[in-house]
Amino acid sequence: MPENETWDYALSIPNDVRAVTVCRRTLRLILTLHGLIGLVDTAELLAAELVSNAVRHTKGPAALRVRRTREGAVWIAAWDTDPAPPGPPRPLDLGHTPPQEGGRGLGLVTACADLWGWQPSARFGTRGKYVWCQLDPRLAGHDPVSTSG
Repeated sequence: MPENETWDYALSIPNDVRAVTVCRRTLRLILTLHGLIGLVDTAELLAAELVSNAVRHTKGPAALRVRRTREGAVWIAAWDTDPAPPGPPRPLDLGHTPPQEGGRGLGLVTACADLWGWQPSARFGTRGKYVWCQLDPRLAGHDPVSTSG
């Protein structure tokens, strides 16, 4: 498979915290099949945070979208039914206080992703937004291990 080949996957999910696990496993499969094993762990973490926020903080359905850009970056997004922008990310507290169950999502995203942002978007006539992040396997810090020979 050529490195500059683009692809785009979307997974509609119910408003159910169990969907986070489904999204993580689906993303792992997509990246593995496309030879991007070096991105899997970070991508799973980021997708879990984005999807978790989408299902915990909204009442409607959600979606995971994963695509490869022409430049070779992997774009990961969670769509939800709330068109309002996400709150500002809180900085990560690396070991200075006891770990918290919540409130670290966008802090992790800003710390681990090469880029992140949000954009308003409608799906099937329902207003909402995508909160997205991007990983570029060509940048330092991402293991270029590949399954293709």
